[in-house]
Amino acid sequence: MTRSTPAGGPLRAAAAAMAAVAAVTLILGRWLHVSNAATVSITYLLVILIVAASSHLWVAILTSLAAVLCINYFFLPPVGTFSIAEPHNWVALFAFLVVSLVASNLSAVARAREHEAVSRRDELARLFDLSRDVLMVTDSHEALSALARSIARRFDLDFVAVALPRNDDWESFEAGPQPVPLDKGELSAAFAVARRSLEFDAYARTYAGHRTLTVAGRDVRLVPLRVGTRPIGVLAAAGRPVEAGTLDTLAGVVAIAIERAEFLEERKAAELTRQSEQLKTTLLASLGHDLRTPLTAIRVAASNIQAADVSAADRTEQSDLILLEVERLTRLFQNLLDMARIDAGAVALEARFAHPSEIVAAAREQVAHILHEHTVVVAVDRDTPIRLDPRLTAAALAHLLENAAQYTPPGSTIDVSAASAAGELIIDVRDHGPGLTAADLPHLFDRFYRGAAATRRTSGTGMGLWIVRGLLDVARGRVRAENCPDGGARFTMTVPGVLKTGEDAAE
Repeated sequence: MTRSTPAGGPLRAAAAAMAAVAAVTLILGRWLHVSNAATVSITYLLVILIVAASSHLWVAILTSLAAVLCINYFFLPPVGTFSIAEPHNWVALFAFLVVSLVASNLSAVARAREHEAVSRRDELARLFDLSRDVLMVTDSHEALSALARSIARRFDLDFVAVALPRNDDWESFEAGPQPVPLDKGELSAAFAVARRSLEFDAYARTYAGHRTLTVAGRDVRLVPLRVGTRPIGVLAAAGRPVEAGTLDTLAGVVAIAIERAEFLEERKAAELTRQSEQLKTTLLASLGHDLRTPLTAIRVAASNIQAADVSAADRTEQSDLILLEVERLTRLFQNLLDMARIDAGAVALEARFAHPSEIVAAAREQVAHILHEHTVVVAVDRDTPIRLDPRLTAAALAHLLENAAQYTPPGSTIDVSAASAAGELIIDVRDHGPGLTAADLPHLFDRFYRGAAATRRTSGTGMGLWIVRGLLDVARGRVRAENCPDGGARFTMTVPGVLKTGEDAAE
């Protein structure tokens, strides 16, 4: 940090310096009765150097002149007058004045260099902090607005604008406590100069294109934004003075940030395109298989029913098979509809009071055609009504039951436990199948992920658990999966709600 003058500014510093000269004169002349001119000169010179090191140059010069007058009047014969009797005292007095002035000037130059070095260090630190801000911005849509705010904050500027040409107009991202209306014609003029030439001023350490405008009595500096030699926009800044070379460097950082934001936008678009193509491929592959199987079964069963020699029992069996496959198709299309609604954010939350046992019963009814080969054991602890969206909760639970039935052997048991406590409904679905592999656990709730066990099955699109997570997100709930110590897997749903209390609960 640079040294500062005493509180009150240069005038107070000058008064303090005069007081110091008077004190030295009083101590040496009245109290110590020092008459040696060398001792007196060195003492005054020490005061001058202290003043020069801590205040402005003109204060040090004033102190030097005051010291010369005091030496002449109080210490050089004849004492008490401003005349000098001996010629060598004239030489000594003149030498003292020159030395004090030179020392004052050198001290002032050193202080100026120190101030410049500290300023450059501070500007470098600001540029480093801004570069870090640029790297931390990942949202390309808000990148330029955040960039303008970072510049205004880091460089303590009253106004900052990042202006980019868009066809025949300008798009400006502004920040700062004191907005300034920019003239688009001036922006175009600065941009045109930057496009015409790339001259470097070695003295000012800047490239061509800098302009200073006066808007509403305030100076606004315009600096071209360049990526390499290509101008891409204009940076406008108003407020505290910033060195021209620093502004050029700042403009370079801003230009890099703009290129990075555009790159992030392009990369995001490319990633979305890739994911969309992958999603379409996976969806078509899954649907192609899951549609073909039930349609084939329905066609064969319908053909069997039309045969003349089919018995009543066989006809009933084939009809049940058709109904089962229709239920499977209905469930598949419902999954597709749920997936589309979740993606579109069209799933609405409709909260009301419901008993946990009602939610479990509704979920079992939705997938009854899949659970008919399994034994479902339900345990409900404290069947107290709770306010939540029972439709979403039951739909999510139905997918967990369907998942448990699909990945466990026929005839196995599926345990369902439900409890409401502490403002939450907690439902566990525990199966007695092979469990979850370590590789499957991190990806269970990803879209279209079927896991290692899918290689042993002939159906399933991998949408069920992803839909569970999507539905619970709407209900502000959560789901987790784990392996049980004695075998099988457990899925736990937690949905926040409000419990009925008192007389309402009794009803």
